[in-house]
Amino acid sequence: MTDTGAGTDTPAATPDESSLVQALKAGDPAAFETLVRLHGGRMLSVARRFVANEEDARDVVQDAFVSAFRSIDRFEGQAKLSTWLHRITVNTALMKLRSRRRRPEESIEPLLPAFAEDGHHAAPIVEWPEAEDLLHRKQTAARVRAAIDRLPEGYRTVLLLRDIEELTTEETARMLDLTINAVKIRLHRARLALRTLLDADLHEAGE
Repeated sequence: MTDTGAGTDTPAATPDESSLVQALKAGDPAAFETLVRLHGGRMLSVARRFVANEEDARDVVQDAFVSAFRSIDRFEGQAKLSTWLHRITVNTALMKLRSRRRRPEESIEPLLPAFAEDGHHAAPIVEWPEAEDLLHRKQTAARVRAAIDRLPEGYRTVLLLRDIEELTTEETARMLDLTINAVKIRLHRARLALRTLLDADLHEAGE
């Protein structure tokens, strides 16, 4: 699915960006080079969040640019070009994940909190902010990213779309071809698992 940039809640393109879009639509090679130079790095960062290795991430960005080039005539400038490219990159990364999904999904159960017979948590609970807040702290961002990467793919993807990309539950369900209830359940379990993975690490670091 390719976003045409028609959303009403995103600022429209700037005059300079509008000129770039017009040059892209005219097939100007220099404009394509400018697009890659301006947005390639950010798109690669987005791709890296979804796929497992650098080669796959670079493939995602390359495919996303191809998709953008093919559909630039449908870009209407009602949203920022970066927003449009961001959504294309996310969609392309999800397609990449679907294309290589051949084995049963890994269980998330071992990563969920353990409870004692009396119903209390089996291990001490450490207070810590939500994942999106932790990602903005330089000293914890690497740990959070590493912990997210350890989540089973189906849960990691839902967490990334909802908590990092800040999509709505409905948008996430539509992009992943899941029911809204399934997205809510996966998100809840992914957050629990992420907390389990981070509790000991953050406690040892005194954060």
